[in-house]
Amino acid sequence: MRRRDFVTLIGGAAAWPFAAQAQQSVVPVVGWMSSSTDSTNVHLVAAFKRGLGEAGYVEGQTDSIEYRWAEGHYDRLPMIASELVRSQITALVTVGGTVVALAAKAATSTVPIIFVIGDDPVKAGLVGSLNRPGGNMTGVTLISAALIGKRIELLRDLKPDASTLGVLINPANPNAAFDTQEAQTVIRSLGKQLVVLHADSEQTLNVAFDRSGQASVGALLVSNDAFFTTRREQITALGSVLKALVADEG
Repeated sequence: MRRRDFVTLIGGAAAWPFAAQAQQSVVPVVGWMSSSTDSTNVHLVAAFKRGLGEAGYVEGQTDSIEYRWAEGHYDRLPMIASELVRSQITALVTVGGTVVALAAKAATSTVPIIFVIGDDPVKAGLVGSLNRPGGNMTGVTLISAALIGKRIELLRDLKPDASTLGVLINPANPNAAFDTQEAQTVIRSLGKQLVVLHADSEQTLNVAFDRSGQASVGALLVSNDAFFTTRREQITALGSVLKALVADEG
């Protein structure tokens, strides 16, 4: 989505067919919804404010931003999305993956939603097509989810003598099944063994790394996931026993 389109949107003059536009307040209120934490979103928030500032919007003067952080707990997202929609925001920005965008979509069909994801938004069920999104959603995709195979090849290059490679996946992530299938396909082509490790909490992270040791995992790929981002220090400490650790930043 072009910046001028978004600025027009929050200014209340967008040509989107939403009944919600008639309810906009004098000062636009933008909802910011992230699956991660405020500390890991500092650069994103700064860039977002800078973009608005270049268009003449200043938080606290010409507009207001309501921030919400799920802190890696995906089960909080539906409640956060509903809360923001009830507060009658002008538009909703979702950051931190498809799971956030899906929660926002489930919460409203009228409030304009701008997403940032790493997946194909059509396959994810967010929009009808790339050139004509339709509905109340549009945004940016980095298509990073399709790169898991390349990252496994990089892992192989970093540790060519490792016979067993691991992939750490959050089972609550909408991409979990795709990432697992893609990893299995690439591993077979490389002639290596694959160990898929699942974790969605601090405790299960410990269990996953214990299993990686038992399975003699020589190198590990950490899939792109907000929960893993919030647990970087724990993962780094646990991964210090491995020969190679590659973080997928999406």
